[in-house]
This record gives sequence, C-alpha cells and structure tokens, in this order.
Amino acid sequence: MREAFRNGDPLVDDGAFKVNASRRDAAGEAEIHASETDIIYVLGGSATFVTGGQVIEAHNTAPDEIRGSAIEGGTARRLARGDVIVVPSGTPHWFKTVDAPFTYYVVKSVG
Repeated sequence: MREAFRNGDPLVDDGAFKVNASRRDAAGEAEIHASETDIIYVLGGSATFVTGGQVIEAHNTAPDEIRGSAIEGGTARRLARGDVIVVPSGTPHWFKTVDAPFTYYVVKSVG
C-alpha cells in the first residue's frame, strides 16, 4: 500500500467504479469529470479543497475530462484526516493548497 500511495496507483477498476490510492505534495489543476463522481476519504495531511465556481483557462484533456489553472468562485473547505467529501460528476473541484504529504482514497463512480 505504501508504494501504491507513493505512485498514485489504481487499486480497483472494474468499469463501474475505480478506487485509487492518491497522494498530493502540492496543489493541482482544477478539474471537471463529466461522467465520474469522486468520493474522497482523507488518510493524512490537509488541504484546501474548492468545489463549484468556474474553471479558469478550461481545456479538454481527454473525453469527459476538463482541466484548468484554478477556480473562480466556488466554496473552499479545509480537508484533514478522516474527512469524506463527495464531488458529483460535472462539478468543478480543485486542491488549491496542500500540506504535504496529503494522502487519500478516491472512489470514482462511473456513469
């Protein structure tokens, strides 16, 4: 498991859902998943997580995937160990700041 979190490896992918061991050491790009709902369970570290609003400099990176440099507007929340947040498909979301290492499981419900 330690290696899975180090590498951000998928743990399960059966077509209907995915489970990833995830790690962030810095803020990331803003994202929108058109066909996946993310369920995030925080294991360690903390982060400022923004949902909603508008993605700045939005561009497609893959089918049903949009990325951008940041989010304008939206709601910022502080996430820490034990927190769970659900990000419905089509919802902009962004790890704005990260106190590393930030480790979490993300379950992606497809469809």
